[in-house]
Amino acid sequence: MTITGAVQRTASPVASQGLEGNGAGDGVALRASLRDRAAAIEAAVDALIPAVPGPEARVVDAMRYATLGGGKRLRGYLVAEVAALFAESAEADARAYRVSASVEMLHAYSLVHDDLPAMDDDDLRRGQPSTHRKFDEATAILAGDALQTRAFEILAEMATHSDAVVRTELVLALARASGAAGMVGGQMIDMEGEGRSLSLDEVRHLHALKTGRLIQYSAEAGAILGQATAEQRERLAAYGRDIGAAFQIADDVLDATASAEELGKTAGKDLAAEKSTFVALLGVDGARREAEALAHRATEALAPFGEKAERLRDLARYVVERRS
Repeated sequence: MTITGAVQRTASPVASQGLEGNGAGDGVALRASLRDRAAAIEAAVDALIPAVPGPEARVVDAMRYATLGGGKRLRGYLVAEVAALFAESAEADARAYRVSASVEMLHAYSLVHDDLPAMDDDDLRRGQPSTHRKFDEATAILAGDALQTRAFEILAEMATHSDAVVRTELVLALARASGAAGMVGGQMIDMEGEGRSLSLDEVRHLHALKTGRLIQYSAEAGAILGQATAEQRERLAAYGRDIGAAFQIADDVLDATASAEELGKTAGKDLAAEKSTFVALLGVDGARREAEALAHRATEALAPFGEKAERLRDLARYVVERRS
């Protein structure tokens, strides 16, 4: 689907670089799967946030700018790939991609707000100007607000699933993952932790909330869509939790070792802000070992799903070996 909005983010080379960075498992198959699902998620976001005329067009343009044209779509990929464990059909795919688009909108809102001067104060996101730099701070705040509410609206719509129980479970799970007991709570801990030393357990808790809960939700959402058993949901939640933690540790390593061009955002910000990170506490090699152990544990949780979960196993390895 062609992106038709008045303002859109130029597709960044960082996104494709991230997809090419996998060297373990069946890297070719994973790259193809990530690429195909990312394109479908992009099309779903484009359709679900259409450009509009009129005085509200500016905030919609900012919403589209923040969500379209870049990113690894890891969270959306997880939704769709987990859902495919339980049902594979055009109808099931369409439902899954709506939920994928929803979580990508929620994630984009968090990035738009996190980049604001009052928070992480970053002018660069996915290799392009942050939303508040492309537009202005007030528009960025409103765009983030609107992306958050649109995410929940999509989950509540009949097109997402005919079963109201499934829709309610999706809404409840996302609310828990993204609120004060999840992502927002982790952001608060992160801000409060600047300039002071946190213990390793405190850093683990911070990132389990700030980054991990939304990634865990994405795996759970696929299981909810597939109406999985309680045991299956528990295993997939454990998988999501562990790769969420591994993803954040890999981010800490990249912040300390990669360039801004590779990252698509400002490098070295954790050190400059005197944040306690896995790298600060464990060193680069120690952090990498912890991420690898988490990725291995994540793959073990997938044992009952057999060969159908092979891309999810490859993904666990990819999140710790990526270069962006």
